Order: sequence, then structure tokens, then C-alpha cells
Amino acid sequence: MEATARLTTPEALRPRRLRRRKAISFSASDPDSIWGDVLGLRPLGGRFRAVRRMVTALAWTLLCIPVQALLLLLPGRGRLVFPKVYYAVLCRLIGLRIQVVGEATRDRPVLFVSNHTSWLDVLVLGATLEACFVAKSEVGTWPLIRTVARLGRTVFVSRSRSGTKGEAGAIRERMGRGDSIILFPEGTTSDGGRVLPFRSAFLSVADHARLVQPVSVVFDRLGGLPACRRDRPLFAWYGDMDIGSHFWRLARRPGARATVVLHAPVDPAAYPDRKALTAACAAVVAESCGVLRQNRPPVPLVAPAALRA
Repeated sequence: MEATARLTTPEALRPRRLRRRKAISFSASDPDSIWGDVLGLRPLGGRFRAVRRMVTALAWTLLCIPVQALLLLLPGRGRLVFPKVYYAVLCRLIGLRIQVVGEATRDRPVLFVSNHTSWLDVLVLGATLEACFVAKSEVGTWPLIRTVARLGRTVFVSRSRSGTKGEAGAIRERMGRGDSIILFPEGTTSDGGRVLPFRSAFLSVADHARLVQPVSVVFDRLGGLPACRRDRPLFAWYGDMDIGSHFWRLARRPGARATVVLHAPVDPAAYPDRKALTAACAAVVAESCGVLRQNRPPVPLVAPAALRA
């Protein structure tokens, strides 16, 4: 009976050369573990690609730091134009293409309000717009990144509502000198599958902007194919993720694409208060992001008339 049972098992019916001598252990290549993501089932080509992108991106950054530092001391528009060149080349080096739909308004100062899913948004918007970023104060303590941010004339603010109100004067002063500002009214990053509610406190500085232009950013291609829900975590940066491991996971993959939709600018004076202005911008940005996530052709939108004064 025992011999019969052995012969009727699926393993016994396999040819001898195909029989397993011992059980396969997947612990060393578990994709859910930290080392599994680095040493997992991805081919060696992906690791070489990631190393190449990291090295070239670092070399390009170190080369551009003294150039931008010099341009800040010189008159002219070089301090505005060169950061755009820096971000555009950096996106190319890490395999990120950018598709822009619509046009950025030329009436300065402009307050650009955008959704926020990742630190990659900074690279994409920096390569698209001639404007300064508003970043959380913690960014000013990160090695190397703080140097790049300060050379890009980033305005640092705290996350607290009271702190944002107190530091709004620095943003107004910057716009008073003619600088456009890029703002992320969500106040934090999302998981890429939705747009978080916009906080009206961030748009308290809109009274010093000539125009407010909503912007939608979605990472919609990976390896030449449409990005789906499964691919969102590769781009999204939230929670306790660190930039190093997040960049490594993305850099191993083939080229990606981000689509930026520049919607019709609105006059902040056309709205009764900042809450109405915030609701109008949030509606436009969220609707466009939904279209992009469904891989439909994007078009610039106009703020809903129902939310106007």
C-alpha cells in the first residue's frame, strides 16, 4: 500500500530529472521585504540601470550647484532659467519623460497650485515652470537636497496651520518681487490614487498673485505602457518612505512618463473668499487627475462657474 501511494503522487509521476530534491524557499527573494526588493527577482540589468541613473543624477547635481550659486549673484533671468534646465536634464537622466498639456500663463506673479504625490513632482514641475517652490521646513535639514532647494530659492514653511499663516508674509514678499510660486495645497503627499482635500490656508497668499493657475500631475506611463493601480506605489511617496529606497525601486524600471496639465488660470479677485477659490482649484485638479488615471486624453479645464462669485 505504501509503495502504491508513493507511485501515485504527482511528484512520483514526474521524470527523475525534474523531481525536486528539497522544498523551494522564497524567503531570500521575498518581494515584500527590504532586501527582497533590492536583491529580488528583478534582472541584473535593472540594477545596473539604477546605479547608472543614480551616479549620473548625482554628478549632474554636483556640477550644477556652483553654476546656480554664481547665477544668484549675477543680475538677469539666469537664476530663473537655469533651474528649469537643471530639472529637465535630471528627469532625462533618471528615465522620466514629461508631457505638457496646456500653457503656463506669462502674467507674473502666478500662484501655481498642484496635487502632490511624490518628490518627483518637484522635478517635473521644476522642469516645466519658472517658479519657486514652497516646501516643508524639514526639507531644509536634508543633506544635499537642502542645498538644491535653497539655491532654487525655495520658501520653507511649517506644516501647522498657524505656522503657515505666520510664514505667509515671506511668500507674499517673494511674489511682490515678481516671483511665481508653486504650491501644494494638500499639505502632504497622497498614494497617487486620489487627490486629497486642498487646505484653504495655503491659498491665503493668493491676494498677492495676479493669477492662480491649477496644475494636475499624474505619472501615467511605465515602460511605455499605461500605468495602472498596481504601479501607483512605484511613484507615490508617502508615510515613512525614504527617498533612497524609493528612488532605487523606481530607477530599476524602464522609462516612465509624467503628464502635466496646465489648466486655465483664474483671477483670485473673481471669488468671494479663499475657500471658494480653493474649492474651484481642487475640483479642476481632481477631475483632470481622474481622467489621466483612466488613460484618457487630457485637456486643460476651466474653473467651475458655479463656484465663482
